[in-house]
Amino acid sequence: MAVYALTGFSLVSLLSFGYLSWDWMKPSLVADVGTDPMEKPLPPTFTRPPHIIFILTDDQGYHDIGYHGSDIQTPTLDRLAAEGVKLENYYIQPICTPSRSQLITGRYQIHTGLQHSIIRPRQPNCLPLDQVTLPQKLQEAGYSTHMVGKWHLGFYKKECLPTRRGFDTFLGSLTGNVDYYTYDNCDGPGVCGYDLHEGEDVAWDQSGKYSTFLYAQRVSKILASHSPKEPIFIYVAFQAVHTPLQSPKEYIYRYRSMGNVARRKYAAMVTCMDEAVKNITWALKKYGYYDNSVIVFSTDNGGQTFSGGSNWPLRGRKGTYWEGGVRGIGFVHSPLIKRKRRTSWALVHITDWYPTLVSLARGNLSNVQGLDGYDVWPAISEGKESPRTEILHNIDPLYNHAKYGSLEDGFGIWNTAVQASIRVGEWKLLTGDPGYSDWIPPQTLTNFPGSWWNLERLTDGLRKSVWLFNITADPYERYDLSEQRPDVVRTLLMRLVHYNRTAIPVRYPAENPRAHPDFNGGAWGPWASEDDGEEWEGGREPLKSRNKKKKCKICKLRSFFRKLNTRLMSNRI
Repeated sequence: MAVYALTGFSLVSLLSFGYLSWDWMKPSLVADVGTDPMEKPLPPTFTRPPHIIFILTDDQGYHDIGYHGSDIQTPTLDRLAAEGVKLENYYIQPICTPSRSQLITGRYQIHTGLQHSIIRPRQPNCLPLDQVTLPQKLQEAGYSTHMVGKWHLGFYKKECLPTRRGFDTFLGSLTGNVDYYTYDNCDGPGVCGYDLHEGEDVAWDQSGKYSTFLYAQRVSKILASHSPKEPIFIYVAFQAVHTPLQSPKEYIYRYRSMGNVARRKYAAMVTCMDEAVKNITWALKKYGYYDNSVIVFSTDNGGQTFSGGSNWPLRGRKGTYWEGGVRGIGFVHSPLIKRKRRTSWALVHITDWYPTLVSLARGNLSNVQGLDGYDVWPAISEGKESPRTEILHNIDPLYNHAKYGSLEDGFGIWNTAVQASIRVGEWKLLTGDPGYSDWIPPQTLTNFPGSWWNLERLTDGLRKSVWLFNITADPYERYDLSEQRPDVVRTLLMRLVHYNRTAIPVRYPAENPRAHPDFNGGAWGPWASEDDGEEWEGGREPLKSRNKKKKCKICKLRSFFRKLNTRLMSNRI
């Protein structure tokens, strides 16, 4: 395996000199104090359904939390995690819509038709209307349900809106990213509109308020107006820390010593979000909810390294199926947990929250068929073994096929040109093009939006379409075992074949000009009538035409670094 470093230090050097400030196999930097290994589990303390607060952050990197050794200050998250259960074998999806859809439905994206890309603002597409959502199941169990933050599960007609999918109230954005103050979102040149909604109406009066603060304040108001004697579910989907990189100046000032401007702004946004979580926790205690509450914290995908995020020491970034794209930050904090102050290595996936939370709420799952998630509360609360043994990361038949993949390379049972990834036990398999595959340390040294490229690049991966890793022994995905263990490769390919037989058609319709905000008073919102049928299309053209516009800046940046890399290599640096 040919490995090259663009600077004088390779990843091995960084490991040797202690750049990794934490040991992968140790629980965390935060000592799990107060735990007696001989202590017997406490009996359940809740006699009525608990209040559930689910906090989802956007584009927060795996490294970007204090207890993973980050240079970013997250004292609230660190404390909540230390007093609860840290999930260090927790998986999410590599981009926004897929993670959110799997959280809300408890199903893999191949079972909702959302296995390709994200739902774009002008697509007549949304979470399938025949899916019974998590908030709907909680409503059936007697819960008051509220959503605050980013939806990103489609809105082309009113039936797709959060208030039609199980939430009693909603304050937030419908699209994938907006300005943190003005709430404007441009989906291409001249296609711009306002995107902040209160229920099903446009919230014009909230413009100018920083979204992280606005959302935390809304959660406090919901708690203040509700009775803690009645169960409540609040889904807090922070916009932070997705681009654009915007934060109040006082938070940026804390990181003035950071040389990388993108990293500085990003760090400020993470710390601001941490304080918002502190305010939410304080409100739970102030209004009498805390003692009977369960707080779940999760990221939605890996960090975007071009925008200040870091997934170090994992490989890859947002949008990839390497660990840096799919291994998430997750923890559960609750007075109701039987074995607190510990780290769990139980295998957990974002689809598991659906059955786990419905079961905690004493809801009925008997009439819900085809869930891909498992009830993992015993694993979290009591330290029992996880019922999950495998994860289908995804199968995307529309993603650009790998140039060197073939059916022959897949033992005649799987076309390895197709982008797919699966984990079974300790083994992880990737086929097709898994995405950008470098290891990128935290970006602290320059003003470039990536890093000053203390990274390694595997040059032998250019002609590959199959990778196999023992992800337990090799969490950094450094040692490809596909040639040494063809028996395991074949076994995991058979699992992909099995899952592919259960997949429904890809749901990725062409963009519709009727969605333009100019036709909706200057705001993004539903444009199709209730009589319009759901569209199912799987063509590639919308992906190509859109990416041509969206990738221009990144392409220029990549071109610059390719030239720089060539020059450095020619000088044998």
